[in-house]
Amino acid sequence: MPELTIRKTRLEDLETVMKIYERARAFMAANGNPRQWANNNWPPESLIRQDIAEGHSYVAVTEEGEIAATFFYKYGENAEPGYQAIEDGEWIGEDTYGVLHRMAASGTVKGAATFCMDWCYQQSGHMRGDTHPDNKPMQGVFKKMGFQYCGIIHVVEDNDPRYAYERL
Repeated sequence: MPELTIRKTRLEDLETVMKIYERARAFMAANGNPRQWANNNWPPESLIRQDIAEGHSYVAVTEEGEIAATFFYKYGENAEPGYQAIEDGEWIGEDTYGVLHRMAASGTVKGAATFCMDWCYQQSGHMRGDTHPDNKPMQGVFKKMGFQYCGIIHVVEDNDPRYAYERL
């Protein structure tokens, strides 16, 4: 795998980031997950602009400067308010955690998603994340990275449940 570095997303990256999300929507729809993002053209550019302004949007960049992946990462107490209610299970840890959302890869660098998730975990040592029940590739990344399935959470974007994962 080429050497990757993580940096905060800049506004000049926005066009490339939105193309990566467009590719991710098509990939998910073609691989048995048509509802998670493609159903509502998720994530909207306005949200990514907000993520950038708040300092929570990141990109993985190759040595040549190519953006290989993008994601949202936030660390803090109650980093994801939607995680307060969990069904059919429970969270493992109660302390401050990092949360990963909206991860998508360009498809040009194998292992970019794993690299990003590992970077997030290294920042906090305690991570939570979630994905749609139809998103088998992301579920596989969570399992590969040592996350444990914890239960079901719900998001405001749609009515579909999400599988919740955690790693201490």
